[in-house]
Amino acid sequence: MSKQLPNREQAIKILQKNGCPTKVITHCQAVASLAIEIAEIFKAKNYPVDLELIEAGALLHDIGRSKTHNVNHAIEGMKLAQTEDLPEAIICIIKRHVGAGITTEEAEQLNWPKDNYIPQTLEEKIVCYADKCINGDDRISVEVTIKQLHDKKLDDAAKRVRKLYNEITSLLER
Repeated sequence: MSKQLPNREQAIKILQKNGCPTKVITHCQAVASLAIEIAEIFKAKNYPVDLELIEAGALLHDIGRSKTHNVNHAIEGMKLAQTEDLPEAIICIIKRHVGAGITTEEAEQLNWPKDNYIPQTLEEKIVCYADKCINGDDRISVEVTIKQLHDKKLDDAAKRVRKLYNEITSLLER
């Protein structure tokens, strides 16, 4: 029997219970709104996307920011999601949303557990992409995010964000 996805109110309560700052919760709500908008376009084009999973995953993607604000928030979030007994699909969204994914080599350098940290499913990709288009709770162009990554000398992450953007837009143009 699969674990039940939390609804919007339950997801926000999970964030609050775990000590997420208000600005993180506001960010997560903005990411969820954009992710749902994108997912509804996919749905209208007959792609099999799970809107409830996208909303819950987007709301909870930054739960790890209750513990840290560096890249390790993905791992901390994964641990919190496991403690909360959340469905594996949400855990995967949380651990795979950072930088349009983290390669095996990068994960090893970060001393992360050996695992796959690149978004795989359409739901994971939509949440990850929406996150790259929200700064705080403001919508921004993906180009701004790519420039910010280049400015921080995170060129590989910038390339992955560009690749993700190209994949999302090419699917939507079909």
